[in-house]
Amino acid sequence: MDTTVDLDMYSSLVERPDEAARRSAEERWQGLAKPRGGLGQLEELGAWLASVQGTSPTRPVSAAKVLLFAGDHGVASLGVSRLEAKGGTAERVRAVLDGTAPVAVLAHRFGADVRVVDVAVDCDGTEFPEEVVRHRVRRGSGRIDVEDAVTLAEAERAFRAGAAIADEEADAGTDLVVLGDLGVGSTTVASVLVGALCGTDAAAVTGRGSGIDDRTWMVKCATVRDALRRARPVLGDQLALLATVGGADFAAITGFLLQSAARRLPVVLDGVVAAACALVAQRVAFRAPEWWRAGSATGEPAQVKAYDRLTLTPLQDLGVSMGEGVGAVLALPLLQAASDTLAEPSAVPTAAKREPRPPAKLPSAAELLDRY
Repeated sequence: MDTTVDLDMYSSLVERPDEAARRSAEERWQGLAKPRGGLGQLEELGAWLASVQGTSPTRPVSAAKVLLFAGDHGVASLGVSRLEAKGGTAERVRAVLDGTAPVAVLAHRFGADVRVVDVAVDCDGTEFPEEVVRHRVRRGSGRIDVEDAVTLAEAERAFRAGAAIADEEADAGTDLVVLGDLGVGSTTVASVLVGALCGTDAAAVTGRGSGIDDRTWMVKCATVRDALRRARPVLGDQLALLATVGGADFAAITGFLLQSAARRLPVVLDGVVAAACALVAQRVAFRAPEWWRAGSATGEPAQVKAYDRLTLTPLQDLGVSMGEGVGAVLALPLLQAASDTLAEPSAVPTAAKREPRPPAKLPSAAELLDRY
């Protein structure tokens, strides 16, 4: 089946961030009463925020959103994770929704809202609220070492869903997205995508994920090796690649990243899953990585290779490897500090929560995809 999504349009729709705003921010840093470079990484982050906001002085980051895409993966049945293959993802989703998961606690502490999108969790859709499941594509996915994860039509549907979510967030006034995932077996899938796109073998991209032992690592490595053989024939078609060895959640994240870049919505990446999807998105629109920042290093070799290809340097390395957006949300205070320090003093709020800025008047995903 041929796809009706024209990915090529994103190569022209995704523009570079505002270079004039970046230069103005750098000049503003130099004008402050401080040693040259005295604020270290905050200075680079402030200049980046000015460029993606298109203005200097910057606006304080006031409406951040932690966005988690959830999906199950057939390879989890092979025992490639320490987490429970059956029901493990659903349990993690529930923990986020009830506020007990670490990412929910930290997001609340830093003044960010949390949104979970069930794209392909292997459970009855009635288990979660309607706002969580309304973009669901299917239940679970295929074992990518022996079969396709999803059909091409499902990958397209998931991609469109991710793009639509980017529109929803941009229209709601979200000014920064912390992007993560929830899914047992997802690091195996991410390793396959990164290995295929970087041209490396399985051992070079297979990590310890949930903290697996040597025997489980060998099983995981063999699974990645077999899936890589299935991935290589479709490397030239990003949607086909996502359908073959990705999954509905991976397709949705890729669509979200591309449409966010088109809508000028900055994103902080968390974990190897977001990094793998970013690598796929870069193949579609080479300017897109300029709209992203890497939140945290996880120690996964596939993430290291992906960030090297994307020329992104993690903002922190705290040894956080659990995924679920935790590492990236810990970078949020750095970005808030950078924006506040570079903003007009009168714009920096005294309250923890600020009103979101008006949404940009830019075309929606549906309008863009139907136009081409």
